[in-house]
Amino acid sequence: MAENAAPKNRKVSGVTYTKAADGYFEKRTLKRSAGVWGLWGLAVAAVISGDFSGWNFGIDFAGFGGMLIAFAVLIVMYYGMIFSIGEMAAAMPHTGGAYSFGRSAMGPWGGLVTGLAETIEYVATTAVVVFFAAQYANGVTDGLLGFSLEDNMWIWWLVLYAIFIALNSAGAAISFKFSIIVSVISIGILLVFSVMAAFSGLFSWDNLFNIPPDEGQTAFLPHGVTPILFALPFAMWFFLGIEELPLAAEESHNPARDIPKAGFWARGTLIVTGLLILVLNTGILGADVTGVSLEPLLEGFTAMVGTGPAAVLALFALIGLLASLQGIMFAYGRNMYSLSRAGYYPKVFSLTGKRQTPWVALLVGAIIGFVALVILDILTRVDEEGAGAVAGAIILNIAVWGAVVAYLLQMISFVILRKKFPNANRPYRSPWGVPGAVIAGVISALIFLGFLLNEDFRPAIIAIAIVYAVILIGFAFYARHRLVLSPEEEYALSGGLHGDPQTEGYDAMAPEVFDASPPVKDPTH
Repeated sequence: MAENAAPKNRKVSGVTYTKAADGYFEKRTLKRSAGVWGLWGLAVAAVISGDFSGWNFGIDFAGFGGMLIAFAVLIVMYYGMIFSIGEMAAAMPHTGGAYSFGRSAMGPWGGLVTGLAETIEYVATTAVVVFFAAQYANGVTDGLLGFSLEDNMWIWWLVLYAIFIALNSAGAAISFKFSIIVSVISIGILLVFSVMAAFSGLFSWDNLFNIPPDEGQTAFLPHGVTPILFALPFAMWFFLGIEELPLAAEESHNPARDIPKAGFWARGTLIVTGLLILVLNTGILGADVTGVSLEPLLEGFTAMVGTGPAAVLALFALIGLLASLQGIMFAYGRNMYSLSRAGYYPKVFSLTGKRQTPWVALLVGAIIGFVALVILDILTRVDEEGAGAVAGAIILNIAVWGAVVAYLLQMISFVILRKKFPNANRPYRSPWGVPGAVIAGVISALIFLGFLLNEDFRPAIIAIAIVYAVILIGFAFYARHRLVLSPEEEYALSGGLHGDPQTEGYDAMAPEVFDASPPVKDPTH
């Protein structure tokens, strides 16, 4: 169809599809650049900063024993979830990831609700990582060069966003190679810390249980059993982001084989590093100090070698944060790209440049995150101990809450798709099957319950509710009448029979949907 010709529309499942103009998908192409180790690097990079800080606040809620239980519970959850996501990603080799799974299982509204949860998760997580990376970067330049921007941290935020937008826009091959390098370096830093901690003479098993127990409680669970629920969101920092792998499906050489394999190796890597840091970092500092530390790994290094090389130690921590900044920015870029390509978000967000990367989506997500940080900074300056602290907690918890919602909806989608699309090609099948997805979904629901029960987390839920209201109202009155048959939409409408767009072609269902025949029935309803 000529680009200036009148579009043909067709209503399906309460939404309206408009035939894409000539050249629409050519302006929105991605390039296959990643093998299994590139995907492994992407997954590990996205998560690894969680070993450096953030996880430890769970100890303050539940003690070391409660945190250890939370860690074990999350291992089970992530095994069930990554197995399930691996099956769906192999069957749906599209960039959409969670949005694609939700769309196929629960229709357009379900796809948007699921995809939006991931957008919130990744954009908020990127902002949190930028915030802490700026603190460490400023410490490095201050200690080594005598140069500080402590009163103008927004400059650091701007610089970090600009550098990593440029890196992610330079080409997928560069992004994957960078992810491998920073992941290996970060793992090396964690292993060095672990060896030093084990042989420093400062590690003590008694330090793990030095939080005074409440009346009637034990040193293992000093505040009882219920706070384990409150520790789960913080234990998620050991794994949060690994689920982004399906977003690289259209940039993987062999997604059906490589995404499940990369997920398996990344998960194993993160379990080992997480357990080492949980035990050794806490055993060096003590549970009472670790649970309230803003920089637990840095404080652990300092306890062993002193404050002299503080700038160098801050550089170590900065490397881990930069690794996650790369991985998470990749994730929000592809997530927003896929929802935009289908028309749920403004279509301009999905444009790709000469290097076939979604530079517009990367820029938009950065602007949103930067504005959030500026608001945080303003609130902090108004009331350093009040609103600023609350605002920081909101941004941090928004990321985890978005992840939990996305996890739960993806596991529901897995169960539905096993029944709805029985004939769909599934090159990889989860070894845990439906029970694994149910277990992961139940644990996700428990974490969600922990959010509801903890008053400190409620501002994050209110903030996300406002975002959802705005986006869903916009979809109801505008975007749902202007969707495009992207690969994710075609897969859903074909009942799982239209698979790889780069093999079968884009707009492959156009004759079926836009001819004079009756409207196509959406098999998801």
